[in-house]
Amino acid sequence: MSTGSSWSARLRAATLEKHTPEDLLPDTQPAYVASWIYVFGILTLSALAMIIASGLVLTLRGPSWWHVSTVGHYVNSVHLWSVELFFLFMVVHLWGKFWMAAWRGKRTMTWITGALSFLVSIITGFTGYVIQGNFDSQWIATQGKDGFNATGIGAYFNALNTGQAILLHVSLLPLAVGAIVVAHVLLVRTHGVVPPIDAEEIK
Repeated sequence: MSTGSSWSARLRAATLEKHTPEDLLPDTQPAYVASWIYVFGILTLSALAMIIASGLVLTLRGPSWWHVSTVGHYVNSVHLWSVELFFLFMVVHLWGKFWMAAWRGKRTMTWITGALSFLVSIITGFTGYVIQGNFDSQWIATQGKDGFNATGIGAYFNALNTGQAILLHVSLLPLAVGAIVVAHVLLVRTHGVVPPIDAEEIK
């Protein structure tokens, strides 16, 4: 019986056969990777890991816990500052790769997925901001509602609907960010890190 057309065979061809262990977990890197600009990609991933870990704890315990519990305040602060560092590292990474023309060498989709993850992260951060429940978040949610209504998005998303914002923030949007980031990392492993403009390509 032929299995070449089955979904499992196609999935294997698109993953295991295309992304070898040597590509996914390399033990050597070109010398130019020692430059500081290459550090911000992994720093962004590290901050994202902290966001996910602290976010899972906050999700399991609920809003009443992080508002009234000392430990909840701490975990909420870890989550907040992980987000701040995530965006700091991501912006430096994004601009660094922009000035390096990181789409060179068949890396167009690598660049697109990186930029797309930044845009989806902004939306995720916004929903996280409006569910804080303080005056600032209520004010921003009100202004955001007016902006969304002006563009027609308000028919699908109401920034003043805290329940909707929480569901988007803890379910759909993190999955979207995670999927795009995984695709981005796989593309980096497939095509290698982009060399400096004046350096020779090393594969």
